[in-house]
Amino acid sequence: MPAHALELSGIHKTFDGFAALTDAGVAVRWGEVHALLGENGAGKSSLMNIAAGLYAPEAGRLLVDDNPVRLAGPRDAARFGIGMVHQHFKLVGPFSAAQNVLLGLPADPEAPAGFGARLRAVREALRTQAAALGFSLDPDRPVDTLSVAEQQRVEILKALLAGARILILDEPTAVLTDDEARRLLQTVHALSRRGAAVVLVTHKMADVKRYADRVTVMRGGRTVATVDPRATPVEELVRMTVGETAPAAAAAPGAAPGPVRLDIAGLATPAADGRRVLDGLALQVRAGQIYGLAGVGGNGQPELAQALMGLPGAASGAIRLEGFGDLRRAGARQRRGLRMAAIPADRYGLALAGGLTVAENFGIGAAHTGRYGPVWRLRRGRMEADARRAVADFDVQGVRSVRQKAALLSGGNAQKLVLAREFGRDGGTPALVLAHSPSRGLDVRAGAAVHARLRAARDAGAAVLLISEDLDEVMALADRIGVIARGRIVAEFDAPADRQAIGQAMVDHDA
Repeated sequence: MPAHALELSGIHKTFDGFAALTDAGVAVRWGEVHALLGENGAGKSSLMNIAAGLYAPEAGRLLVDDNPVRLAGPRDAARFGIGMVHQHFKLVGPFSAAQNVLLGLPADPEAPAGFGARLRAVREALRTQAAALGFSLDPDRPVDTLSVAEQQRVEILKALLAGARILILDEPTAVLTDDEARRLLQTVHALSRRGAAVVLVTHKMADVKRYADRVTVMRGGRTVATVDPRATPVEELVRMTVGETAPAAAAAPGAAPGPVRLDIAGLATPAADGRRVLDGLALQVRAGQIYGLAGVGGNGQPELAQALMGLPGAASGAIRLEGFGDLRRAGARQRRGLRMAAIPADRYGLALAGGLTVAENFGIGAAHTGRYGPVWRLRRGRMEADARRAVADFDVQGVRSVRQKAALLSGGNAQKLVLAREFGRDGGTPALVLAHSPSRGLDVRAGAAVHARLRAARDAGAAVLLISEDLDEVMALADRIGVIARGRIVAEFDAPADRQAIGQAMVDHDA
């Protein structure tokens, strides 16, 4: 049997003159879970995108089963049994989960004849595979109505049903609860023991220590080392990953909270099938407080975030902001004038336009104020000067010029750009901050920077609503924690809260 399922060596790759990978590589054996560690911008995703056929390397070798191969694209990679679940999903929003999976399946002469028959077969396969993974998924729901967690499940199922034997998972547990993550990683581990090769791109050291057979560390586009995670202390893995000790998260609580800044009462949103996604949700967030909303994905978190951001969607009830009234009647310009800051879960879909420059993505937040002149004749020099200051103030790495495309930024630095725009406005500290999974997919350092900004906003008097499916993040940041289930708040806790009690409330609520 070949020694390696997948091997990349001496890989070089540049983007717009910037060296993203320099002599990088990884060797993954059949029958193992191989973790890939590194900060955002270390080159992990670029290296795996080469393995998945999305990028072509400028130098280096790619071997499958110890044989050199050249991949012309993802379908070519699929022929060699390589499947990748990306951090930013590759799904067609209006299509159902089953239709998305069908699109990704290779040609099969033994498949049922006719589109309808094939789709029915995929539906059944989806239900079977989802049950095996412990997922609950409606194969007929349009993907763009699913939560981020549910969309990730579709991606995982799509890769497995396409027959991947070499499975690359980029931050697969980032939006899963503890139990979901445990079941998924147990399944991944079982797949490897049946002979599959699994690459686990993750920042969670506990997952590496528990499930990985080997770990390769990358930093600055280079491969640092490959070691046995069980024989390597966490402190040493962190040192190899960041080059120094990672910054410790601040643990000091905020001062006593002020008056109620955000008051949500009776919020309800119907789904296409007539059921209520939000079902009378009610919560209050005070000035100088971080209110953390914990819950299993698919219980109304995206719908709540959309209602607060003013995105289209029918909703009844009230969303009252101190000194204004019901936010549902406020447009986008009014919301920004009220000093609302929004950090959506999908940073590339809702917060940034990848095809626009860094300066344009930063400046668009103040374009309505006239700071840069009329929209048909923008003062680009002033916009670019503001963006350069913000990039420096918020430590946005990888910006060679504010005229470069935002799509070239790593996930952590893209999130820092969002923070720079939302928190760096002339109006000063935001009055209200909505942060939806703000550190999803970020490494330790980038996540700590995001958390520090949220704490600083709270300490300056902002009301912060943190919506996250990462219970560790909620418990680390929140002064008060609410549990959302079936579209309503089923329990609330003051910090410090008992993790087991929160977890119990997340899964053991009234029907």
